[in-house]
Amino acid sequence: MRIGILQTGLAPENLSPAMGDYPDMFARLLDGQGFTFQTWRVLEGEFPADVHAADGWLITGSRHGVYEDHPWIAPLEQFIRDAYAAHVPLVGICFGHQIVAQAMGGKVERFAGGWSAGPTDYDFGGETITLNAWHRDQVVEKPGNATVIASNDFCANAALLYDDRVLTVQAHPEFRPEFVDGLMQTRGKGIVPDALMAQATARLDKPLHSQTMAGRIAAFFKEPRAR
Repeated sequence: MRIGILQTGLAPENLSPAMGDYPDMFARLLDGQGFTFQTWRVLEGEFPADVHAADGWLITGSRHGVYEDHPWIAPLEQFIRDAYAAHVPLVGICFGHQIVAQAMGGKVERFAGGWSAGPTDYDFGGETITLNAWHRDQVVEKPGNATVIASNDFCANAALLYDDRVLTVQAHPEFRPEFVDGLMQTRGKGIVPDALMAQATARLDKPLHSQTMAGRIAAFFKEPRAR
């Protein structure tokens, strides 16, 4: 099964040589699941010919906001709606989670409660899954056709399911602890409050359930569905 990665952001230049760029992180996360990958850099205007150019789609995280005025935002939103209409499975992570919600009629904004960073617990229907977070923007109003499948006290719409067609997650199952630490040292300083980063640093050795989430993502892609 070929997964098309729609890349909407770039890893910091000083971290990517050792840790890879975002598509590399997802290839590692989903290794062994029977997938092959092809990347389109949509942030540079590179889009697939149509939604059937891959068997499923994955939208990465980004330092950009979905509400910002970039020439690739509107075409990506249309691609999302087209993939949904065609029943081609799509997964969105962080920015991907947010752009899907915006494309489908929800609302995303810079959250008044501030940042979430580092290992964070999410309630997936009674199952606690711990994943790395790195975001300030949030889906504050979910689309009408989305079901909340994960939340916590800070993030009410932490994961959304759009029937059997789209799965989105606010957290970053692809982020390893050392990458989050690197983000705090590069992009976090002067933006994320020092006290919050100190708390996140203290939790970096907390066990993550990234492979649990990888299994959920893989199962979603492989689920039989009408086309």
